[in-house]
Amino acid sequence: MYLKRIEMQGFKSFASKIKMEFHDGVTGIVGPNGSGKSNVADAVRWVLGEQSAKQLRGGNMQDVIFAGTESRKPLGFASVSITLDNSDHDLNIEYPEVTVTRRLYRSGESEYLMNNASCRLRDIQELFYDTGIGKEGYSIIGQGQIDRIISDKPEDRRELFDEAVGIVKFKRRKMAALKKLDGEEQNMVRITDILTELTKQVGPLERQSEKAKIYLAKREELKERDLALFAVNDARTEEQLKDFREKNKAAGEELSAVSGELDKTKQEYDEVEKQMEELDQTILDIRSSASDSALKKQQLENQIKLLEEQIKGAASNRVLYEEQIRNLENGKKERSESIGALEEELNDLKTAIEEAAREEERTNAKLADLRRDLEEKKKEESKINEELFRILDGRSS
Repeated sequence: MYLKRIEMQGFKSFASKIKMEFHDGVTGIVGPNGSGKSNVADAVRWVLGEQSAKQLRGGNMQDVIFAGTESRKPLGFASVSITLDNSDHDLNIEYPEVTVTRRLYRSGESEYLMNNASCRLRDIQELFYDTGIGKEGYSIIGQGQIDRIISDKPEDRRELFDEAVGIVKFKRRKMAALKKLDGEEQNMVRITDILTELTKQVGPLERQSEKAKIYLAKREELKERDLALFAVNDARTEEQLKDFREKNKAAGEELSAVSGELDKTKQEYDEVEKQMEELDQTILDIRSSASDSALKKQQLENQIKLLEEQIKGAASNRVLYEEQIRNLENGKKERSESIGALEEELNDLKTAIEEAAREEERTNAKLADLRRDLEEKKKEESKINEELFRILDGRSS
């Protein structure tokens, strides 16, 4: 297993995407101070999971992103990928070549990839356990790290030797298992406390359970009684509804009968109105005829007076006009007979007028009776409608 390739973009001084190829053997990177040699080692340490910005010679993790220069704008992310040859399968993975990638964005979001598949930091750390490759492994020796290793306490240097002999993975697993056991012990303590508390609550809960059972039984009994009451109320309501329907039917039939009678009364009223109009016209005709007779009588009386004057004037001329007098007397007799006939006709007309007046009074009385009957029918219809509305309102409520 060896490092084949490093790809960097936006990491520290590597603004543009750069790829470094390594071959089997020794490869050296040389250059003057400040050219970025240490940034290559920092990139490897960073992609392997370094979380301390101080170890990467920065104030915070966003300092590893290219900050820009006078001629170039700053970038929004940093990305580093390392590719390892795994043809000898030193890494516990089936791929002959393993590429590990880490990206960081200025928003603070980051991601880890293994062969372009998203993964966790823990997956990468477990992959490189006991290989000497890692942010604390002996395969990466940074500036001043030799002096720090020599000056560290023996127990601090032990991690480096554990990595070399290949027991770090097991120690880490042991620590994780011990941590889990400790957590389980804490859980057991909490469970014991909970059981103790629940044991104290058993007695009250049993009493509450008995009360709950009694309550459920009572509730079921109440439910059954409610159902029975509902059935009774339903039957009673059905009877009331049946009664209301019968009353409604009877009211409808009565309303139909009253409507028929009302139509008949209206028809009779129309006929009476028509008869009244005819009687009024007859009275007008009789009155017109009486007026004509009275005028004719006045004319005749005027003629009689004129004749009497003529008779008085002719008395002095009796001899000369005796024949004329006889003729006039004959004419007077005829006129008297005509006047008698007119007087009889006048009397007949007066009698007819009086009979028409009496007939008008009888007709008015009958019309008044019909109007009273109509008002009573209207009142009965109003009462029927009110009763019908009350029945319908009772049904809807």
